[in-house]
Amino acid sequence: MQAAGGPTLGHLNALADAAELRTESGRPVRFVPPGAAEACYEVRVFESGCVETRPESLHDLFNALAWLAFPRTKARINAMHAARIPHEHGRRGRLRDLLTLFDEGGAIVACADTELLDMLRGFRWKELFWEHRRRVLRSMRISVLGHAVLEKALDPWPGITCKAIFVAPDADLDAQAAAWLAQRSTQATPRELAPVPIFGYPGWFPGNDRPEFYDDTRYFRPFRRDSARARRDSPRARRDSPRAYGNAG
Repeated sequence: MQAAGGPTLGHLNALADAAELRTESGRPVRFVPPGAAEACYEVRVFESGCVETRPESLHDLFNALAWLAFPRTKARINAMHAARIPHEHGRRGRLRDLLTLFDEGGAIVACADTELLDMLRGFRWKELFWEHRRRVLRSMRISVLGHAVLEKALDPWPGITCKAIFVAPDADLDAQAAAWLAQRSTQATPRELAPVPIFGYPGWFPGNDRPEFYDDTRYFRPFRRDSARARRDSPRARRDSPRAYGNAG
């Protein structure tokens, strides 16, 4: 069985062959059915190139499509996971939290307009997505690579939030994202990723063509420095979940 209307593993592997997909270990990427787990998932991918893909799973399908669309970024995420796992003694560290959140919910924001970027970084959502709507459409491109977000977009709701990085608009997005990841130290944390309520982007969600759409602070939360610090210092902060794409902020 395969995801309804979706490509088979054979189709995905034909595309992988045509694109010459490789892990950073040099292994050709192959999308394969799940098998007996003899090592951690990311280590298996790095050492063999085999990406376990359940044919009936939309989540796994979007993961495969992300490999095809962002091969350098996905290979870099995988290599960084594989490098850190032997040092963690079974407990995922903060760098791997960052990698997991970006892999599952990541977006690449390409924009040279510093005022728009300041609005995004400052959680000024209505000002950004409504008051400067045309400017956003003209000057800000957001490319989603997170396969969990892509899956959730099939049944959308306004609270879906991406974890974003920022790149220049006039260069290869995949190469820039991979380079950004390569520059992270082993002390990097998910705080280096910017929350973006992606369904606020003009035209992405039915109803976001009304100004009051952006008044719902359940989804478009204002920036609160004190609450951000409290969350960071809380023991719960270490339990970031790759599927917790809730409200921005």
